[in-house]
Amino acid sequence: MAQPGPALDHDRALGSAVQRPACGAEAFTVDPKALAAGGHKKHTTYPYVTGTSVLGITYKDGVLLACDMLGAYGSTKRYKSFERLYKVNDCTVLGASGELSDYQYIKRLLEELADDDFCLDDGHHMKPHEIFSYLTRVIYNRRNKMDPLWNSLVVGGWYGGKPFLGSLGMIGTYYVDDTVATGFGNHLARPIMREKHRPDMSESEARALLEECLAVCYYRDKNSINKFQIARVNAEGTSICEPFALPTMWDYELFRDPSKHAEGVW
Repeated sequence: MAQPGPALDHDRALGSAVQRPACGAEAFTVDPKALAAGGHKKHTTYPYVTGTSVLGITYKDGVLLACDMLGAYGSTKRYKSFERLYKVNDCTVLGASGELSDYQYIKRLLEELADDDFCLDDGHHMKPHEIFSYLTRVIYNRRNKMDPLWNSLVVGGWYGGKPFLGSLGMIGTYYVDDTVATGFGNHLARPIMREKHRPDMSESEARALLEECLAVCYYRDKNSINKFQIARVNAEGTSICEPFALPTMWDYELFRDPSKHAEGVW
């Protein structure tokens, strides 16, 4: 068998050079042989289409999750009916912010688990804390491969007569609390929920508090729109409401003249 000559080696070197732009960014692979050349395949190395904050709160009879329905392409409000709340089973709901394609991948993983539960047909299904633990392992595993899923997730559920609410970040960090928020909502909505939340809140009180926080996020977050959904999990099951809008008012003094009380700024 003939050995490859210098000309062939030169072509291979040239081919590998044109696969990556001079700026160092990933190039689109044209030659299928380049796919077999090795290297870990990366799906999302930078978030493009993203969703903003997800809010969660517990009350005495269940859990509520809320978020808007915007899929933002950079700063462009591109997709205005993207559902970021997902019913996993009758006792668990998932909310996601961050890269929406990675969120769709996570949904497929959970659908596989749900299919396994259905096929076993043993009367059991995954509990909220089990799904939460599974997702922490998935996120942390992808982080260790240096190919993270660019999402912050909120898992809410009801099991054994108790509410469950937890949040996890894109590097596998997680916590469980009575109130959680992702993204900008951590700074805008979480302080309000901490101040006004009570363990004995009714569903109507919890919903009113969530709507107040959603309005604050909408006023202050440019990647938010006035189109929201709220998911409820309680002893009766899981439900996600139809999209709705909140009443807004833009006549506040500081909205009309933002620099009035901040001399020296633009």
